Amino acid sequence: MDPSKWIDVTPEKFNYHLDHFVIPTHYEKDVSSILIPHGVIMDRVNKLARLIVDESNGPLVVCCILKGGHQYFADLVNVIKKLTTKSGNSVPLSLEFIRVKSYHNDQSTGEVKVSLTEDECKEFKGKNLLIVEDIIDTGATMVKLLEKLRQYEPSSIKVTSLLIKKTDRSNGYIPDYVGFAIPDAFVVGYALDYNEYFRDLDHICVISEHGKERYANP
Repeated sequence: MDPSKWIDVTPEKFNYHLDHFVIPTHYEKDVSSILIPHGVIMDRVNKLARLIVDESNGPLVVCCILKGGHQYFADLVNVIKKLTTKSGNSVPLSLEFIRVKSYHNDQSTGEVKVSLTEDECKEFKGKNLLIVEDIIDTGATMVKLLEKLRQYEPSSIKVTSLLIKKTDRSNGYIPDYVGFAIPDAFVVGYALDYNEYFRDLDHICVISEHGKERYANP
């Protein structure tokens, strides 16, 4: 792991008090701290877009991992559209959406469900894919997804994840472009959810025990 390729988020340096930022009133008791404020997220998204464009080898099929990746995907694509390569060319983009589910409450189920049909996968042959994910936890979900996609012979596959989690459960997988490495805590906000809640929260926050209990599924 090369920590120079991402921002290392530690509780000592990234533990903003809730009073310092605007939190929707319906979530005030449901998060314990702000880990990454929205403005910092956006600055990092701009830098990642620049790196992706600089290393682009032509048109990209940008694949959004739903649902958690949709906000990062939208912001990243908006920046990429405005940038040009070192030779002064813009990067043609097409968009794809992939639904992947592997969590119940705050635990991975170990079962990865991918919503891609055979015909959709065949369209990837010979193309440059950019997979956009919100967070890499154990890495198991992404490894299984990449195994599936490689069967259809794309020209290249690169992965960007806004977050990677520093956890002993990791299989060691590291994406090509990473925004932040975060502590082993369950985070919500910026479209990351807990049972479909907190997607409407701009900042990335640590969920509180109150929040887990309030929104837990049976």
